[in-house]
Amino acid sequence: MRYIPNSPEERAEMLRAIGLDSAEQLFDSIPRDLLLTAPLRTPAALSEPEIIVRFEQLAARNAAARRPSFLGAGAYAHYAPTIIDHLISRAEFFTAYTPYQPEVSQGTLQAVFEFQTLVCQLTGMDVANASMYDGSTALAEAVLMAERLTGRSRVVISEAVHPEYFEVVHTYVQHAGIELARAAIDPHSGRTSTADLATVDDRTAAFVVQSPNFFGCIEELSKLADLVHQKGAMLIVAVTESASFGLLRPPGDCGADIVVAEGQSFGVPLSFGGPYVGLFATREKFVRQMPGRLVGVAHDKHGRRGFVLTLATREQHIRREKATSNICTNEGLIALAATIYMATMGRRGLQEVAHQCAQKAAYAARQIASLDGFSLPYSAPRFNEFVVRAPVRADELLKQLATERNITGGLPLSRYFADRPNDFLVCVTELNTRAEIDALVAGLKQLAVATVAA
Repeated sequence: MRYIPNSPEERAEMLRAIGLDSAEQLFDSIPRDLLLTAPLRTPAALSEPEIIVRFEQLAARNAAARRPSFLGAGAYAHYAPTIIDHLISRAEFFTAYTPYQPEVSQGTLQAVFEFQTLVCQLTGMDVANASMYDGSTALAEAVLMAERLTGRSRVVISEAVHPEYFEVVHTYVQHAGIELARAAIDPHSGRTSTADLATVDDRTAAFVVQSPNFFGCIEELSKLADLVHQKGAMLIVAVTESASFGLLRPPGDCGADIVVAEGQSFGVPLSFGGPYVGLFATREKFVRQMPGRLVGVAHDKHGRRGFVLTLATREQHIRREKATSNICTNEGLIALAATIYMATMGRRGLQEVAHQCAQKAAYAARQIASLDGFSLPYSAPRFNEFVVRAPVRADELLKQLATERNITGGLPLSRYFADRPNDFLVCVTELNTRAEIDALVAGLKQLAVATVAA
């Protein structure tokens, strides 16, 4: 498609048609103090040798390549085999785009098919799509899908679902006529309160739960599924820490109708927040309402196997206004990285990573709980995250830990819950050594005592 710019005369005519004198008037709603009124003060251009020297100077300012970190809450540090970067850097992969002529893109389709197969095996579901942007948008699409399937316009979301995931869902549905309600958590276990499931009624399309939830607690999915299905609603399970699939019972085996997850744990670096990859799986009977694309296997007249685009209910294809989603591409390269990770690690490798996460987290939780003034407010089983209640403000304690001990100790929950100033979320993965955990415990003990004394 050729780009044909508008002439000055044509631009003037368009402005007259909408009653404006200049293009600048289009931005009158922006406060004047936010508008750029002078050229940017950027330095003069540098030659390539000068740029190299400049970047080496900046790199030398780094205090350390890596410091102990116990951050989680939806983004997790896991080991990624070096084979991943090597394979996804091949030109036939990193230059690939959406296959608009899919049958001539057999390599891309096969990679996607393998990805779908692995996601089904992990989640215990029948079908999986060719990936989503990330876990949060996958959850939003699952909510919209449940509304289409049930014809109901109310969705109940557990308060133990990641707050940022909830915000993304709210953004998606606020103009779609879907009402969002919340289900409380049990203050003792940290799980979603089954007593609060009375909020699920005959107008409810779906109940959304996260497991392990935002507070690190493993939910009783089978029990929730039974209660939700009695009301004719669907159970949507979100997973932010995909490494848990290596240890926990698959959500599909627990009665989930739709399973969404963030696949960043599978060989995808943290990368300052993305790009990540969303997993989306469901039952076969719901497949035609599943967003995105589905790659399948077919055979030609000679019986040779080939890969085809089986389902593509997108607005860019023949469905047009009947499309189930406005997603116009997927995270193909990141899905490939996750596929290589899962294939390289294998079943035993994924289980080993999960076991190490759980065991190291259990050790860290015991050590922190033994400190004077510290406690673990929730009793439910956990995977690799848990909430700690400190005797002082968590944000100040963690800031001291970072500046004085060079340790990122966790996430203060006051970021999302103003009434929890002393609580913080700790995450432990297979990359955290015992020495790092002991250093975290020692730092918390000494800094908390010093803060209280001050």
